[in-house]
Amino acid sequence: MDIKKTKPQSAEEKKTLEKTSTMQFAFEKENYKWMLVGLALIVAGFLLMIGGGSDDPHVFNEKIFNFQRLTLAPLLILAGYVVEIFAIMKRPRD
Repeated sequence: MDIKKTKPQSAEEKKTLEKTSTMQFAFEKENYKWMLVGLALIVAGFLLMIGGGSDDPHVFNEKIFNFQRLTLAPLLILAGYVVEIFAIMKRPRD
């Protein structure tokens, strides 16, 4: 199959041809920045959940029920997922 290149007839056709001939990515730089922010929130939330266990299985440690693990960490993870959805859905500026 041979594709013949023809010169556009009008200025509007020329703009359309220029738009289609340039390669465009799905995301822009700003989208990737927001995605990194969301990923950082998710990682921070999971890191806050770490720990609180006991070295001795016969000793109960109350630290597993503190505010950090039960409330703050899940909220950070949820916020991270919301930021990720925002980063994916955000349209580039024209």
